[in-house]
Amino acid sequence: MKRILTATLALAAMVPAFAEDLSGEKVYNYTCIVCHGNGLLHAPPKGDKQRWAKLIKEGLDEIVPAALHGERAMPPKGNNPNLSDMEVARAVVYMANAGGGKFAEPTAADVVRWREKADAKRLKHEKHRKHDGREKYEKLEKK
Repeated sequence: MKRILTATLALAAMVPAFAEDLSGEKVYNYTCIVCHGNGLLHAPPKGDKQRWAKLIKEGLDEIVPAALHGERAMPPKGNNPNLSDMEVARAVVYMANAGGGKFAEPTAADVVRWREKADAKRLKHEKHRKHDGREKYEKLEKK
């Protein structure tokens, strides 16, 4: 009984830590490092100034929505749906700055704008996929 109480208290003490938004560095260390730590699936490694230069030039208005929506081999939010949009944005800023960027901490307004761009991109891709699927189906029916 004493062990159960101790374990319950330990878990209760941890809850506030999970309820707070994580820093970009923490998100990187918990999630992004899997691919961006070593360039897995062509992800630009953190600190690789040459690989990040093009992305930095594109700017946060392009790379944060891509991280939220998913891009090429990267799934949405780096395959961690528990992350808030702000946490993802902070991680992108953290990695971009480690690669030579000079971006400021994202604001709530930035994150709202980036979420809107990510959602628009997702809807465009879904519409495109539905259209492609319909055409393929129609071609098969004609045969």
